[in-house]
Amino acid sequence: MAGSKKSEQRFSTRWGFLLSALGIAIGTGNIWRFPRIVAQNGSDEGGGAFILVWVLFLFLWSVPLIIGEYAVGINSRKGVIGSVMVTAGKKFAWIGSFMTFVATAITFFYSVIVGWCVFYFIHTLFNELPTSTEIALSTWENYQTGGWPLVSHAVVMLLGGLAIWKGVKGIEKINKLLIPILLVIILVALIRALTLEGSMKGISYLFTIDWKQLSDPNIWVAALTQNAWDTGAGWGMFITYGAYMQMRFGIVKNALITGLGNNVISLVSGIMIFGTCFAIMGSQMGSSDGEILEVMKNSGPASTGLTFIWIPQLFEKILFGKPLTILFFLGLSLAGFSSLISQLELTVRTFIDGGMKRSTAILLLVAISYLFGIPSAMNLNVLTNQDFVWGVALLLSGGLFAFVLLRFKASRIRSEILDRNPLDIKPGRPWDFVVTYFIPAASILLLSWWLISDGMNENWYDPFGQSSLATSLFQWGIVITVLVVMNKWIARKTDENS
Repeated sequence: MAGSKKSEQRFSTRWGFLLSALGIAIGTGNIWRFPRIVAQNGSDEGGGAFILVWVLFLFLWSVPLIIGEYAVGINSRKGVIGSVMVTAGKKFAWIGSFMTFVATAITFFYSVIVGWCVFYFIHTLFNELPTSTEIALSTWENYQTGGWPLVSHAVVMLLGGLAIWKGVKGIEKINKLLIPILLVIILVALIRALTLEGSMKGISYLFTIDWKQLSDPNIWVAALTQNAWDTGAGWGMFITYGAYMQMRFGIVKNALITGLGNNVISLVSGIMIFGTCFAIMGSQMGSSDGEILEVMKNSGPASTGLTFIWIPQLFEKILFGKPLTILFFLGLSLAGFSSLISQLELTVRTFIDGGMKRSTAILLLVAISYLFGIPSAMNLNVLTNQDFVWGVALLLSGGLFAFVLLRFKASRIRSEILDRNPLDIKPGRPWDFVVTYFIPAASILLLSWWLISDGMNENWYDPFGQSSLATSLFQWGIVITVLVVMNKWIARKTDENS
């Protein structure tokens, strides 16, 4: 039977599985996205309010959802849609489809960003670091206008397809190499940042709490979506890896390690970026705190300026700046690639569950992802829009998955799946409460809060606005409507090939 053959693939070791799971969580979201989101949501006093809420959601959103994803994946031994059908029923196949679509939509532009990182890694290897903003801008503009984003996007997609060609065995081997190298690079960059004069000022800003900010709904929405983006919670990727997981590895232990490991890497990256920017721009270039924050908040669409324009010229001003810049972009490339392959595997597994051969599914996905990534590769405003729309959609995706868990009953999942391993941590009834009540309520309340507050903003009604309320509702609405209409067909195709 085809279904039994598909279920034969397993991660061979707990270490390989854990590194692969960390590969899901640790990506450009930690190094490229997290510092800019903190800066954009910080006040003049500090970014600590955002950090506080972000950590809160790690334990009240991300880790509980990761536990749930592992549980339904290991229970069903299917991809996202099949797992949702087993857990909640065939009429909710559209929920699994929506989760898959959100992850795939992120893949379209995520590959473009990874391509930027690869280009800058190669460029830094063979060229001197920029000594001025003009030179740095020229490098960036020449790259963007020369068609190179299309080339780097293609290279990354092809490498991603090759990485998952042999399934779990290939993914496990690659992550055993990528993740340790990445962690060493991040540690080296952190040590160098901490030794820079004036870096403590930036680190102090990062952790200083402006309590008044907690009344702003945008802080809560941004913190939740960033934690979901960081960890991969609610994407469905942990369902996919859960299908390949051995029960003896321990669901709860690995969920905690994955979530905590992710947040530690994000904080380390934040310390590195904030420390470096404040040290060099403040102590060496004489910029005020306000000017530094302005650069970090508003350095071009998708904060391209901070990572790709300012970091190279900042590192140029310190000892061993070039090797550190090379390591920085290598680390960013590895982080992005490790997350990309898990995103690709999620969609490929969905195609396989629908009756495709792995090779056909990979070739189709690579082609689709490249084509749908072209608008983001050619226009930064499109990429920024997609980052906003599908980043916030993770809040909706996580809420819908909590509904799936609710349909099966959290207590039943805990007793029949989570408590089966005597060596694993027992989540107890608090986990039941969080996934049954808190996550659905938080999803509804925060989305409503965001809808009301954003609805008061100028141009909220523009469905083609870069970061408007209407653009999110418009794109989500189209996708959900199509998936609901196709629900019976999706369920039948998945069921036929299980």
